[in-house]
Amino acid sequence: MMVNGLSGWYRGYLAKNKAQQGVFPATELYFLCMPLVKEVTTTLREWGSIWKQLFVANKQVRVKQVQRLMWELMEWRSQLLSGTLPSDEFKELKQKVTSKIDYGNKILELDLVVRDEDGNILEPEKTSVISLFRAHEEATAKINERIKEEQVRTSIFDQNHINLYVFVRNFVCRIGEDSELFMSLYDPLKATIISENYLVRWGSKGFPKEIDMLNNLKVVFTDLGNKDLTREKIYLICQIVRVGRMDLKETNNKKSTQGLRRPFGVAVMDISDIIKGKNECDEEKQFFIPFFPYVSFSSLLLLFILLSQAFYFPQFIHRKAVSPLVGDIVQIRKEYPHLVDRSTVVARKLGFPEIIMPGDVRNDIYLTLQGGDFDKYNKTTQKNVEVIMWVCDEDGKNSICLGAGDKAVSEYRSVVYYQVKQPRWVETVKVTVSLEEMHRIHLRFMFRHRSSQESRDKSEKNFAMAFVRLMKDDGTVLQDGLHDLVVFKGDSKRMEDVGSYLSLPSTRSHLSDPHKGAGLSRSSSSVSGSGAGLSVSSRDSFTISTLVCSTKLTQNVGLLGLLKWRTRPELLKENLEKLKIIDGEEVVKFLQDTLDALFNIMMEHSETDDYDILVFDALIYIIGLIADRKFQHFNTVLEAYIKQHFSATLAYKKLMLVLKRYLDVSSRGEQCEPILRTLKALEYIFKFIVRSQCRDVLLPMMLQELGGALATMADGPHDERRNSLELLNNILEVLSRNNVGETFEHIQDIVASLLRIINRTVITMGREHTLIVSTLVACMTAILSQMDDRHYATYIETFTGTYDLVDFLMESFLLFKDLIGKHVYPSDWMAMIMVQNKVFLRAINTYADTMNQKFLNNDDFEVQLWNNYFHLAVAFITQESLQLQHFSPTKRNKILVKYGDMRRLIGFAIRDIWYKLGSHKICFIPGMVGPILEMTLIPEEELRRATIPIFFDMISCEHKQFGNFHKFNKTLGYANDFRMMFMQLIRIVSDNFRHKQNDIRNPHFHFLLQNFYKDINREGMYIRYLYKLRDLHLEGENYTEAAYTLLLHSRLLKWSDDMCSPQFEFHGSQTQRQLKETLYDTIIDYFDKGKMWEEAITLCKELAEQYENEIFDYELLSKRLFYENIMKILRPKPDYFAVGYYGQGYPPFLRNKVFIHRGKEYERREDFQNQLMSQYPSSVRLNTTTMPGEDIKNSPLQCILMAAFHIKTHSSVFICSKMRPGFHCLSFYKSNYVQRFHYSRPVRREPVDPNNEFASMWIERATFTTVYKLPGILRWFETVLSPLENAIETMESTNEKILTMINQYQADWSLPINPLSMLLNGIVDPAVMGGFAKYEKAFFTEEYTQHHQDDRDKLLRLKDLIAWQIPLLGGGISLHGKRVTDDLRPFHDRMEECFKQLKKKVEKEYGVRELVRRNEPFVLLL
Repeated sequence: MMVNGLSGWYRGYLAKNKAQQGVFPATELYFLCMPLVKEVTTTLREWGSIWKQLFVANKQVRVKQVQRLMWELMEWRSQLLSGTLPSDEFKELKQKVTSKIDYGNKILELDLVVRDEDGNILEPEKTSVISLFRAHEEATAKINERIKEEQVRTSIFDQNHINLYVFVRNFVCRIGEDSELFMSLYDPLKATIISENYLVRWGSKGFPKEIDMLNNLKVVFTDLGNKDLTREKIYLICQIVRVGRMDLKETNNKKSTQGLRRPFGVAVMDISDIIKGKNECDEEKQFFIPFFPYVSFSSLLLLFILLSQAFYFPQFIHRKAVSPLVGDIVQIRKEYPHLVDRSTVVARKLGFPEIIMPGDVRNDIYLTLQGGDFDKYNKTTQKNVEVIMWVCDEDGKNSICLGAGDKAVSEYRSVVYYQVKQPRWVETVKVTVSLEEMHRIHLRFMFRHRSSQESRDKSEKNFAMAFVRLMKDDGTVLQDGLHDLVVFKGDSKRMEDVGSYLSLPSTRSHLSDPHKGAGLSRSSSSVSGSGAGLSVSSRDSFTISTLVCSTKLTQNVGLLGLLKWRTRPELLKENLEKLKIIDGEEVVKFLQDTLDALFNIMMEHSETDDYDILVFDALIYIIGLIADRKFQHFNTVLEAYIKQHFSATLAYKKLMLVLKRYLDVSSRGEQCEPILRTLKALEYIFKFIVRSQCRDVLLPMMLQELGGALATMADGPHDERRNSLELLNNILEVLSRNNVGETFEHIQDIVASLLRIINRTVITMGREHTLIVSTLVACMTAILSQMDDRHYATYIETFTGTYDLVDFLMESFLLFKDLIGKHVYPSDWMAMIMVQNKVFLRAINTYADTMNQKFLNNDDFEVQLWNNYFHLAVAFITQESLQLQHFSPTKRNKILVKYGDMRRLIGFAIRDIWYKLGSHKICFIPGMVGPILEMTLIPEEELRRATIPIFFDMISCEHKQFGNFHKFNKTLGYANDFRMMFMQLIRIVSDNFRHKQNDIRNPHFHFLLQNFYKDINREGMYIRYLYKLRDLHLEGENYTEAAYTLLLHSRLLKWSDDMCSPQFEFHGSQTQRQLKETLYDTIIDYFDKGKMWEEAITLCKELAEQYENEIFDYELLSKRLFYENIMKILRPKPDYFAVGYYGQGYPPFLRNKVFIHRGKEYERREDFQNQLMSQYPSSVRLNTTTMPGEDIKNSPLQCILMAAFHIKTHSSVFICSKMRPGFHCLSFYKSNYVQRFHYSRPVRREPVDPNNEFASMWIERATFTTVYKLPGILRWFETVLSPLENAIETMESTNEKILTMINQYQADWSLPINPLSMLLNGIVDPAVMGGFAKYEKAFFTEEYTQHHQDDRDKLLRLKDLIAWQIPLLGGGISLHGKRVTDDLRPFHDRMEECFKQLKKKVEKEYGVRELVRRNEPFVLLL
């Protein structure tokens, strides 16, 4: 935890141990309240809600995809919250998190999030419109590319970035000494190593020297590309060097020389097909690589070459896992984190990759000891030569790296080949030197004979030396390639003295140079002067090769001369001309330095034009290089240079002069060879011109040219249109910055020159030119956003006549209305759309003020202009992107915080202007009635308060003018939604008062009213009637219904500390959390009194989660545990009654309808009837069980039909016997949460048997489904059952019957077969089947579907039930076949044949279903 901070340091303590205190650098700390953690948390909540919806919709693929994304975000969030990440890891993790969030938002069709270069969300109010537009474009492109990568990931490789992942599992070989394993990639045809070595140091006991590296020896060979894929063969080779004695056969270790690096063998594997993607390979697959021991060759590599040509690999002892990975190192770390982590070694290619990524700064020099030839002199046998290399300066030594994954060392000792005259080492090391030290650095090589006996080896001294400088006298770095070094002999101490040899020539090519070889005697090859004591050994030779991979050091004299042009100004023209022939790869490595040099030349020769054309051509050449695919990633480098580093403020003069000269020559028809390259580079030339801050001179000229280009843009070539808009974007972007001085006049010039042209171009250009139109609209929005009140006022005054101003305003209103209704941006560009709305709103209000001043008086009133304004304002309010009620809470809160509710602002403006119109209001009736009504339908309280009075003022105006409101009424007839809701409210109230005054206290009346207010989103009125209904329930001691009623209010609240909305003011000033907790306490108390403890427990669990995880009030956790009540207190089963209200004397919501009533505890039928009749004393009770006829339904009476029986609940869930709950629970669920009921009554059919009443008694069964489940917020609900629902119910019942009978026959083989036979045959035999064929004819028709759009889910349910009947029938017929007797076998065969035909038809139409069969009986949940 941080306590305080000062000067980049913080003092604090550990959260787990406050006693442990200390100070921490600010660079290593990140606060837990960081915006990124908030963003991840918000994102997870939003995704979680969507994930649940996807799960319910059974979108399994998307569910798994989102689940993986959420898991990754949660893991990364934990890492962020840990607060233990250092700066570099935090930045890397931040990039992964933001990338994952953006990708997830895209696939979930959420709004695009735009970010800056550091991954922070861009703040629209702090970002220019053009920057925001470009950020949206870039973000969209990146995310689309990411999605494209996801879709094509099965194509294993991207030819520009191939990497080879190698995991060394084991090295099994009995050496008995330490060893070194050098792994690299090798081209056998060119006999060339193409990568750095990966070095693994292996111990003598069979484990890595660093035991922590066991099972963690991983390397990625990077930077491979298309050229490497064209290689015919690529091998992975491993050279094994043992470190110890000269000969393994030596037994006397005490006398033997130790620490010698001796060749041991090589291993090789052909990985050509793996690299090229021809062989499937993953990281788990293992390979055993063949190994061959060294015998007597002069080089390990020579041994390998011979082996690879013979393809002879006798042993397999080196085990690896190998896999190709796609992308550059940044990508593969992101895509394959389980393979490539921070411990994975990176071995780079020897040389640059084909595409040099921006920011890939390298300064590596690879040196290879190629070979030598050493005379034995006075010895009887050849020497055992060891080469010792140091990186030296005048003061001492530096560092050397033997291979990737190894620590830097101060010296390098070569392998010793035993008694070989011409050893071929071919050993490569990397020299690591800082750029500042490079000019002082040289490499020194000492040659020493090594003896196998330690006593003799100690007496051996260095017998020769060689050296080479890394930087040449002309300032360029050592050239790539072979270097034959001069071998010097002399005293050992003299050879170590830097001053004795550094002035001498280092290579044999320099010996012939009379200047460089001046210190050598021509006759004797002895050294004179400062090198006295050293002599050139003509009998010895030594060869090295070097490869420079540096973005800071050049080997090109011409480029170096240009970069350091001040040192040799006489060669400047020559060096400028040479730039065009320099290899492009060399130029882009020094892009910033080269550009700086070119502009410095231009500025320092501002008084002459000697170099203008040469510099301009050089600049065109560089821009052309950047356009090449190989260097296309340097576009961002060039952009960054222009924005951040370019500072030549007067460059525009020179650039414009040369550009004008080329254009003039070309326009005269004369030959101008550079003109084509110049036009291609025009975009960046103009960026340099604009950036050089010459606005006063350049801007008017550019605006004139742009005006002409924009006016003809609709028909111009695509490239010209794009370049013109890009130039205008750049101008506006520069002017939007804070550090560019005064811009008022420049903005005014742009407005005067281009605003109206852009408006008209957008209007006339078709929307098929999406990119051009969106960029144009962004330009227009940017101009309007950069205009202040003075700009608006000044521009309005430029219109000389009323007609011209009216024309401009109408033009603008029509354009705004069109852009609001048809956004030119993708729907997920919410930030851009909201910024555009904000800018348009300001412009609309400003133009409205102008209209108030100029066009409101009687003489100047412009009806059409004001009409366009009102329609634009209404379109603005009703546009989809501002309808906050349709958005998720997260999105809604973001918009309200950043932009507020813009609908209110313009709604208030409409109200104010309407009342200023005076007598002119009548001009907008009835034309504005519809739009105003549309505004009032928006569920925003303040907006409705502002606009509904306009609605009634229109009625008053028309009545005052004409004495009636026919026009208003006629228009209202077309506003069906509003009119229907308006009339519905009037009807509900008037019907109740007309039919019965005391119906205002009928709970059903309040139920209808509250639903009405809910449908029109009047939350305040909805809540008010909830509480009125609650009070009525409490009066009747209906506590369960009162609880359900209050529960509706609680669901409008969140567990948050936000203050309650105004409609909750009657509860006092409190947070939503406090109000919701209070409501839950009350609701739980009501459920307790109503003995609905199951519901109370659900709420208690939700409260417990809040107490435990949010407010940490553990005392409250122990409250209200109702489990004991459930198991011990007897709850009587409630009775349900059917009541029908017939006759025209009832209000519409009761008239000729049937309701299911839930009785109270122990309520007798007589008590229920008396209580019901007391509510309607004028009612007549019908003493019958049959439905009344039309005469009663149409009579003016009030008739009540009450069944003289109890209605039984009907359950559609069959519970497996092994999962059966306790008696108390089962009894409760059988009589609660029910929605479907049936009752039966006996009927007599002829002929009647007087001796047996049961012979002619039939049972008539009726089934009802209520609108809502019981219990609920009322004690009764209306019954509804459509024909389609009846069909579904019948199919469910049939399937249940089949399933039940199958389970019975499986359990008891003694049951007679006849009932099963009749049931199955009645369904499958077409001769007797009515079945679902009738349903197909009735419901599965195009006509039914068109007229019953809302029944789509029910139709799918019926089809699903039909499909499920097939496996049930199949199971029944299979069981029937096992039980059938021989007499009934023909009957069974006939039934089986019918079933096959039925099955074929159903599975073709409705799909295949399968039942899971286990040992227990069939269980089907419907």
